[in-house]
Amino acid sequence: MSTPASSVPAGAVHAPGSVLDTGAPAAPGTVILDETVGPRDPWSAIVKKGEVLTIVDVGGNQSADCLLFNADDTTERYSVPQTLAGQANVYVRTGTVLRSSRFTPLMTVVANEVDRQDTIGGACGKESNTLRYGHHTQHDHGCRENFLAEGRRYGLGPRDLVSNLNWFMNVPVGADGTLGIVDGLSGPGRRVAVRAEMDTLVIISNCPQMNNPCNDFNCTPLRMIVTAASNESGK
Repeated sequence: MSTPASSVPAGAVHAPGSVLDTGAPAAPGTVILDETVGPRDPWSAIVKKGEVLTIVDVGGNQSADCLLFNADDTTERYSVPQTLAGQANVYVRTGTVLRSSRFTPLMTVVANEVDRQDTIGGACGKESNTLRYGHHTQHDHGCRENFLAEGRRYGLGPRDLVSNLNWFMNVPVGADGTLGIVDGLSGPGRRVAVRAEMDTLVIISNCPQMNNPCNDFNCTPLRMIVTAASNESGK
């Protein structure tokens, strides 16, 4: 479902915990794309260099699993190790440069209304769900299946799936180094915004996981808003 760009105002960045307009992008500029992603559904778009993608957690605590690719050469894709090495920090926050397998900047986090974003928790799938939660979950699709379904539109397959970002997902690291998947830090209307440093293919899985608290056991919509800087809108 899309909303005409003219009906979506450009919004200022709010501090975490404030009441937000869920229809407003987190960065100023001309809105060129505004789409709602239904619960459990995939989404994709090519975000051009200099454009900003705002992801809105419409219902609150809804994980948005994310893969990034160089739109002109999809063999170059998002790399967790390169991103973490580049910033010497395990969490994604405002200012984090999301780097490719070649250490090239793909996108930069320019606004963030959640304390920290995750890039170590991975993505769910039919096989992992069955292993973790039992064979009764085998009929449920996961983010892996969403990635594969959406990736096929761009000629991508299983070998192109790499470790991903998890926007709005809370994966704390314990003192002993163990990871947890717990209730999220987000809330209705919270946003994160990333600026493309090259033409970037963004693939999103609106996470369908219902067996752990990453989505508050209630899958809800996401909203994807792409804005172009005012000086680029006339191109």
